Amino acid sequence: MQFSDIDFVIIGAAKSATTWLQTQLQADPAVYMPDPELHYFSRQYERGDAWYLSHFSDEGLGKTVGEKSNSYLYVPDAATRLHSALPHVKLIAQLRNPVERAYSNYCMLFRRGEVGPDIESYLDPSISENFRFLVAGNFASHLQPFVDLYGRDKLLILFFEGVSGDPEGQMARVRDHLGLPPRALAPVMRDKVKDKTAPVVPPTLRKRLGWMKPIVRPLRGTSAFEAVRGSIARKTEYPPLTQEVRNRLNDYFGPSIEALEEMSGQSLSHWYRSMEAAE
Repeated sequence: MQFSDIDFVIIGAAKSATTWLQTQLQADPAVYMPDPELHYFSRQYERGDAWYLSHFSDEGLGKTVGEKSNSYLYVPDAATRLHSALPHVKLIAQLRNPVERAYSNYCMLFRRGEVGPDIESYLDPSISENFRFLVAGNFASHLQPFVDLYGRDKLLILFFEGVSGDPEGQMARVRDHLGLPPRALAPVMRDKVKDKTAPVVPPTLRKRLGWMKPIVRPLRGTSAFEAVRGSIARKTEYPPLTQEVRNRLNDYFGPSIEALEEMSGQSLSHWYRSMEAAE
């Protein structure tokens, strides 16, 4: 498969239900997408074009072919690299209220044991402008290089709320953008793809038991394995996002949201209402 065979790329954003988009598209026999996020034009560029194309099998020939790598939205060189190799592709960005996205991202890393419980040090813009949690949510500035290179018409901007509020309409817009005929949602994809409320093995215990992974890997999915895992998994208690920090985040992201409204041509009043309701 060659670059010319690739038709679309989902460029982000992280923690915005882009996995739901991918799984819905993969359920269509007329669409082909490799499973892993390749991150080629952002994090893996030194591996070369052959490495990237090796992830697209000939199974995709004759189909609508695409990939999803959320990091493309955030890496400054990604848009230029992507356009150099794939100037013809259509782009999709699905975005989320940046305050909620930042907190969701924090919770994911907290669940993994990669951040501590001192939530203010990560999310309070008066302390530091953390890239992953704060700068990454300034969507308009991250999208601008793609608009400059591809033009606005090739970029479909969607919002997270469409997945829960009108999933059929959300996918109808995606399919229309990609030139695909209408198709019902795949029933198995209606549930949440990822669930942060699911019990997990505590990070400290997971690290201590890391040496056992190769031994127990063949047992994954068996009743015995799930019974043992269930006995040690715990529901994660997440540090709450305080109203004080939320207010500072609202002020921080306000100008960016206004810029995104202008770029997308869509009202984000539901984001403002969400902010006001939390106050």
